[in-house]
Amino acid sequence: MSAGANRPDNANHGANYLYAVKSALFGVAVGDALGVPVEFEKRADIVLEPITGMTGYGTYDLPPGTWSDDSSLTFCLAEALTQGFDLETIGRNFVRWHREAFWTAHGEVFDVGNATRVAIDRMVQGSPAVMAGLSDEASNGNGSLMRILPLLFYMNGRPLTERFELTRQVSSITHGHVRSVIACFYYLEFARQILEGKEKFAIYRDLQRVVSEHLSALLIDPAEVVIFDRLLKYDVHRLPEAEIRSSGYVIDTLEAAVWCLLTTDSYSEAVLRAVNLGQDTDTTAAVTGGLAGLLYGYDAIPAEWITRIARKDDIANLAERLAGRLSGI
Repeated sequence: MSAGANRPDNANHGANYLYAVKSALFGVAVGDALGVPVEFEKRADIVLEPITGMTGYGTYDLPPGTWSDDSSLTFCLAEALTQGFDLETIGRNFVRWHREAFWTAHGEVFDVGNATRVAIDRMVQGSPAVMAGLSDEASNGNGSLMRILPLLFYMNGRPLTERFELTRQVSSITHGHVRSVIACFYYLEFARQILEGKEKFAIYRDLQRVVSEHLSALLIDPAEVVIFDRLLKYDVHRLPEAEIRSSGYVIDTLEAAVWCLLTTDSYSEAVLRAVNLGQDTDTTAAVTGGLAGLLYGYDAIPAEWITRIARKDDIANLAERLAGRLSGI
């Protein structure tokens, strides 16, 4: 069953909405856990022994099913949204993760991006959450993109201009540059159309128009918009793998995730393709997995992978609480 086929929205209560939330959260976590053991490995090395399932140890010497900061911060955002929308609550959850190991797989933080660390330190020192993220061009890692997906369930059904502003605010807690904001916005708009039950290539084509027109209406610097040309003007899925980058740069991660989704036909194919791109394997697979989870549904995620996921019962409970809170908005 596809999560998108159920078309849950903020007026739709019950099992379908919960299924979509569960599909998204587990989609992120499973992709993340697949990538953790080989994070930072080069593509040329992975191709010699491709990842075909849930492994463990490797880079961080952690057991199979361990997820990283990608899922932790996704769950921190989801946890905050179970109480309503409040930027300071979201920010405090991020601080709790870093300082108290809140929403970690095994009670320890083993990976944190530089921009996220700086933002958390700034919040500890008293900065308002929405102003904590660095906004210089060099601070465009994938740290806000990797955790943004739960916002979908709060902003779904709201006007386009409001969705963009909500995205800007939540991204800016750790990443305030407009490039990171646009990347998060594109990703959430793709996810939103999956929830509407649309076909993935139709979504891709529609976003080329919708996102381009909205960025133009906002008078976004054309020099920033052109950076998204491979998504907004061309067919990224027609590019060979050699032209898909998998670094920690937000544009690379977004392009890679969309490419993996459009060039495969199942959840497992999409996330394994993401992992086998190498480099920032956990984040590329987590971002891919969020969309693939929504597109193909929780039931399409291999059961043997879910079984090994750390704190799977807690994640399922979080999905229930988030769906219960937001399905009535």
